Amino acid sequence: MSMHELCVTEAIYYAYLLRSNKGDKFYVGYTSDLKQRVELHNEGQVEPTRSRRPLEFVYCEASLHQEDALHRERDIYLKTTYGNRYIRSRLRHYLERD
Repeated sequence: MSMHELCVTEAIYYAYLLRSNKGDKFYVGYTSDLKQRVELHNEGQVEPTRSRRPLEFVYCEASLHQEDALHRERDIYLKTTYGNRYIRSRLRHYLERD
């Protein structure tokens, strides 16, 4: 099975990063429907980010298994100090544009 066929036929889970235009803060989340989730954030329907709108989508990592995306988002990486440094390093050019 090709990579394209795999991505079309399998559910994809995302760990994602949004950036608040208020205070330059990041929000890390997890979802299986990235487009809808970002829309919900910007409509104010997600409590943790309601007061930080507008939010800008800046990064995601896709996984074929829900547990892998949750682990990446929550358990060890993107919500840690090291993960924050990794993201800032990875998005260096994006962040420098401001």
